[in-house]
Amino acid sequence: MTLLILGIESSCDETGVALVETRVEGQVPALLSHALHSQIEMHQAYGGVVPELASRDHIRRVLPLASQVLAESGKSLADVDVVAYTRGPGLAGALLVGAGVACALGAALGKPVLGVHHLEGHLLSPFLSADPPEFPFVALLVSGGHTQLMRVDGVGRYEMLGETIDDAAGEAFDKSAKLMGLGYPGGPALSKLAEQGDATAFKLPRPLLHSGNLDFSFAGLKTAVLTQAKKLGDELEPRKADLAASTEAAIVEVLVKKTLAALKQTGMKRVVVAGGVGANRHLRNQLNEACAKNKVRVHYPELHLCTDNGAMIAMAAAMRLQAGQQQASTEYAFDVKPRWPLDLIAPTVA
Repeated sequence: MTLLILGIESSCDETGVALVETRVEGQVPALLSHALHSQIEMHQAYGGVVPELASRDHIRRVLPLASQVLAESGKSLADVDVVAYTRGPGLAGALLVGAGVACALGAALGKPVLGVHHLEGHLLSPFLSADPPEFPFVALLVSGGHTQLMRVDGVGRYEMLGETIDDAAGEAFDKSAKLMGLGYPGGPALSKLAEQGDATAFKLPRPLLHSGNLDFSFAGLKTAVLTQAKKLGDELEPRKADLAASTEAAIVEVLVKKTLAALKQTGMKRVVVAGGVGANRHLRNQLNEACAKNKVRVHYPELHLCTDNGAMIAMAAAMRLQAGQQQASTEYAFDVKPRWPLDLIAPTVA
């Protein structure tokens, strides 16, 4: 039995809507169409995401995007079998927009709804690629305020191996960029500038690199970047590319070496990288090289699906339904979970 799933993502500063169709059992669900609106331009004036503005913009964008994906796929609302939405984690107000719209659509159509974990969406997003992974695998999840290493044995079967104890990798990119005056969004700006710099110019710390566990910490790196920037003073501007490259190199080295340690600990030969930082070119190059040496297969989402998007939410919903981990519900009362650990997801099957 095939199911057509409409997915809505509104956890932060991107509004995403997509249609995914389940196929025969055992086959990866197929993405039919997706549309995305980024609020980056709106938030640039403030140097970061303004939650109230984000929520209001989601309200304006979500229904036109839904109409767009339906038109592009040649489907109608009546064809939709399940409406999925991001339940958490994320900004409470932004999450409420997606949840409210999804549940209203479900009620109006008489179709069930399903709340999805945002990070599970990222985790399963490589299944949308031309080279989807197979279970089991180690996952490096580097999305926004999250940096985690997980053992993934199947949909909904996640074991936390290590996570950040303070700043995540994405925050280290963004905060370091801000210290260098690179504006918003900082991570991509820092990575672009780093291409012109010398990654060995400054000796920056690699926090917890030799800790013996799989946890991360990037707050100390951010402080070291601040100290170096102050030390440079008037010389910061001509040395900014070198500082950016050295910062990126420090973050990437920690991510790569911890991932290799997780593979060794679990004995697995497959790794999945997901989340916005997964689009970083230097990270992909270093990880590809390290994995090739260790005869490990590495999988990424398509570049345009690394950031938040509706496709990953629809895909996660489809895979949870296929795996029997969750059932969609016609109970249209909803709540959202701004904080929601991924490894604490429990199967919700009636």
